[in-house]
Parts: sequence; structure tokens; C-alpha cells
Amino acid sequence: MLELNKENFNQEVLECKGLVLVDFWSPKCEPCMELMPEVEKLAEEFKDKVKFGKVNIVENRRLAIGQKVLGLPTIIMYKDGEKVWELTKDFTLEDLKTHIQKVL
Repeated sequence: MLELNKENFNQEVLECKGLVLVDFWSPKCEPCMELMPEVEKLAEEFKDKVKFGKVNIVENRRLAIGQKVLGLPTIIMYKDGEKVWELTKDFTLEDLKTHIQKVL
């Protein structure tokens, strides 16, 4: 998964053609830490169709606020730089996989 930050977010996500899934997380967020290995498995499964990245909001607070991330964990799917959907807090891995498959 691509490490995203204020220096590369615009280029890698907002200016990117195609699908980009971004995992907004924090090292202090237990659900985030539990979810991350599963998201990394999905990144491998969908690597030919979706670009996967992650944003540590502790290090990139303004970026998270700019993307209107209000709770953790939050996963946002972008298509051609536009937000397509967002999952926040109480969602399952199956919910995430279903949302990815809907936009493919």
C-alpha cells in the first residue's frame, strides 16, 4: 500500500485516473490497526484494478480534515479524483469488499 501524505496526496489520489482506495488511520486507533492487515490483503487481491493507499492522520491532520474525515477508521474510494463512497467506523471487511466490487 502506498504511504500517502500532504506531499503526494494530490498527485496519487486527486489527479489520478482510475480507482484509488484510501485508508485513513491512526496508530492509536485499535480498530484501524486490526483492519489494516485485511485492507492490505484486499490491496493484493484488487491490485490490477484499484490503487490502495493509506494516510496516518496523526502526521497528516490537515489532509484528513480537508477530506472531511471525522472518525476512524475511515476508508474512501476515489474515481478519477472524485470521492465515490466512504465507510466510517462500524463496517465489516465484507462491507468494504462489496463497496469495492460495486464500482469495478
